[in-house]
Amino acid sequence: MRTWFENRSTTKKDMMQLLHAYKQIIDLNAICSVTDPDGKIIYVNDKFCEVSKYSREELIGQDHRIVNSNYHPSSVFKGLWDTIQSGKIWRSDVRSKAKDGSFFWLDSTIVPIHDENGVITEFFSLRIPINDRKKIEEEQKAYVKNLEKMLFMVSHEVRQPVSQILGAVSLLEDDNSISKENSELCSALKASAANLDVFTKKLTAFMNGLRPETDKVSDSSSDTNL
Repeated sequence: MRTWFENRSTTKKDMMQLLHAYKQIIDLNAICSVTDPDGKIIYVNDKFCEVSKYSREELIGQDHRIVNSNYHPSSVFKGLWDTIQSGKIWRSDVRSKAKDGSFFWLDSTIVPIHDENGVITEFFSLRIPINDRKKIEEEQKAYVKNLEKMLFMVSHEVRQPVSQILGAVSLLEDDNSISKENSELCSALKASAANLDVFTKKLTAFMNGLRPETDKVSDSSSDTNL
């Protein structure tokens, strides 16, 4: 089945108009940059300057370490470099740092550009700002962490008295002089305490299932150019 793009007229004029429309849409919504094979920036769009707070003159000739936030471990950028140098596309969320010290998150995609002989001549980067999405994710992590703290308090405040109740009930049950009525009361207390203990354990297991993945430790030793 032919796509909409394939069904369009393929005259040079039409193609240039379509590419111009693509560029306008991308420049309005995304950060774009192009580097040489060594990772030196040779092109940035206005959105890159707007978000990073650097001028075009400050960015051209630099590599992307100029916006490195030192948040990600060096292994992330080594994997990036290995991937694109092998001719493959790399994509991930990256936290960067603007000139004024503020941080911003980007959904980043880097594509190698090849010449007719298959040699990589440039790397094209397309990055979508995702601060709002990351803010929601961080709020969710904080919410779960607060729930875990509350669970710890509940577990500590409930399970310890439950253990004490079960111990006291066991002592009473060992008393041969206890009346039948008190013996039945002890059995009821024992069953209730045991049920509460089981519920607390189930609550703990449930909260462990909600726990997010551990955040990666920051590593400022990255020496990757992109």
